[in-house]
Amino acid sequence: MKYHSSVIALVGIAPLLFAVNTLAAEKPPDVARAQVWKATDIPSMNIKVGPTGPGAFAFRAEVDCNYLDKELSGRSPKFPCVKAGDDELKVKFGGTNGEVYGEIAASRLLWALGFGADHMYSVKVICHGCPAEFGGILRENGDRIFDPATIERKMPGGLISDKWSWKELDAIDEEAGGAPLAHRDALKLMAVFLQHSDTKPEQQRLICLGVTEVPPGGACDNPFVLIQDVGVTFGRATRFNENTPSSMNLAGWSSTPVWKSTTGPCVGNLSKSFTGTLGEPVISEAGRQFLAGLLQQLTDAQIRDLFDVSRVTLRLREPGNAKSGFPTVEEWVTVFKQKRAEIVNRRCA
Repeated sequence: MKYHSSVIALVGIAPLLFAVNTLAAEKPPDVARAQVWKATDIPSMNIKVGPTGPGAFAFRAEVDCNYLDKELSGRSPKFPCVKAGDDELKVKFGGTNGEVYGEIAASRLLWALGFGADHMYSVKVICHGCPAEFGGILRENGDRIFDPATIERKMPGGLISDKWSWKELDAIDEEAGGAPLAHRDALKLMAVFLQHSDTKPEQQRLICLGVTEVPPGGACDNPFVLIQDVGVTFGRATRFNENTPSSMNLAGWSSTPVWKSTTGPCVGNLSKSFTGTLGEPVISEAGRQFLAGLLQQLTDAQIRDLFDVSRVTLRLREPGNAKSGFPTVEEWVTVFKQKRAEIVNRRCA
């Protein structure tokens, strides 16, 4: 296989815990002044089209590319390929790969609301030279078709740090020009809403908006935090971020409340994964109100588009259980609204 399944060996647990704790202790440069949200005109955001500009792909666009024999990190089936000369693409694929659906839905929602996320596109990939073990639909000429598949484009901005812990939110200082508590808690609550399970430091990054590159030691006027991998979402968070229960699982998502309790302090119902840096966050009333206000601006048509563009009708209601059948877009819309209501109707002490 050209893609890899990351398995945590017992001998590797101690070094891994040391690395996570070290990252949490270190504060990336400019983090005190970092923002986590920027205003968008939510009702006008075209969720079906998504982020536009250079490198964007239309919904279900047919993309031809040449396989690149290069290893990629992570457990999700994926491969690199090259399109039109030197345009290198990262392709996630597989009808049973929940990240193919979850990453589209989560990234489009974050983008529409004003939070940071990489730009993801649902496409049909025709790969020249892909290995047989990848599967796909084999053509007579040896090409392989992968549908559904996704292509990732990085959110524009110069890289400051490619590893960022959710614990670093506490290092952001509003008095220094950083994001206010309402924005930071809204981002945490957004992670709870999505059941964003995989929160290890490698899944977030700190960028500098408005530039393509930050020179070593250079100052950044607009530091911004984003979640860079949101494939393990719209299910229920699990200890080891398993794809089946944690990625685009309607049964799991619908049965997981937003809050640990309906009274008292607001604690988000998000289990912390083994390598994660966020679990059961306490949410302020300001944070709850801020996110509730954003979510309420979404129209019914936008919510339907969110799940339509994610192609949720190809994913079993309860992945792994063939008898559960395939859901409709409207089923996902109904659950989305129910969970939004949980946020809107709650009051935090």
